[in-house]
Formats: sequence, C-alpha cells, structure tokens
Amino acid sequence: MSIMSIGEIMTKKLEKINMSASAQEVAKAMTEGNVSSLVVTDMNDKAIGIVTEQNLVRRVVANDVSSGKVNIQKIMFSPPVTIDANSSVEVAADIMIENKVKHLLVVENEDLNKPLGIITTNDFVGYLKRTPNEPEHDDKKLHSIPTRTDTQSNQ
Repeated sequence: MSIMSIGEIMTKKLEKINMSASAQEVAKAMTEGNVSSLVVTDMNDKAIGIVTEQNLVRRVVANDVSSGKVNIQKIMFSPPVTIDANSSVEVAADIMIENKVKHLLVVENEDLNKPLGIITTNDFVGYLKRTPNEPEHDDKKLHSIPTRTDTQSNQ
C-alpha cells in the first residue's frame, strides 16, 4: 500500500468568509455550503483563521449571545494550523493531535496566500473507507486517526 498524501484526501471545496462577518453569517454560510468549518480571510483574501461549528456552539450559543452581534474574529481559531499538501496522512494526524484541532488548512509551501483545501477528521474516515483492508497496515492506519479526546479544543 502506498502512503497517501494529504492532497489526495483533503476536501478541495474550500469555503471562505470575510473577517468582518458575524457569527450569524457564519452559521448561514456553513448551512448553505453544508460544511462544518469556514476559512476566515482578511481584506486581501489571505487566510487568517478557521471558524467551526464547535466555535459557534461553545462561544456563542453556550453563552446565550446574540449571533448577529458577535464578530467572527472573536470566535475563530487564529492563526490557522496548516499542513503542506504533500505531507502524509500520519503527519496530519500528528499535527492535529499535537495542536488539539480537528481542521487543518492545506496550503502550498506553507503560504497562507495559497490555500488548496482543508483536512478534517471526516476526511480521515473517508481515507479509511477507501483504503484496502490489509492487516499489516490496519494498526498503523488506526493509530494515525485523531480521536475525539485527542482533538478536543476550540477548533
């Protein structure tokens, strides 16, 4: 079995939202895009953060704050944790666990101006589903997947 790169399993549909948006606009954009996270961009379209459903729940809903009055910059995870598209799945898992995040921004040559996609724990599940079951690799694959307790954080 050849080792797959993050570029091969990432979600290429990258949903973005401008940093001036409210939490309510974030929720609407996530619903319309059917995604669990958005890349937050500045006025020059440079990625400056990631906002997730978990950010909305923990920082807006749980605090009973009006979503229309909360600016995205108050709830986003910034700077975004990134990974190069040529990195291995195992490296991505290690970065997620180390940083306690569930979303990594996939970039070209560590350049936030060149986002290529996003990798999430759901992408890992897809990777497991389409990778042949080879007993000698199953243990390694399973250990590369971040667990819920490994990634409990703001992202």
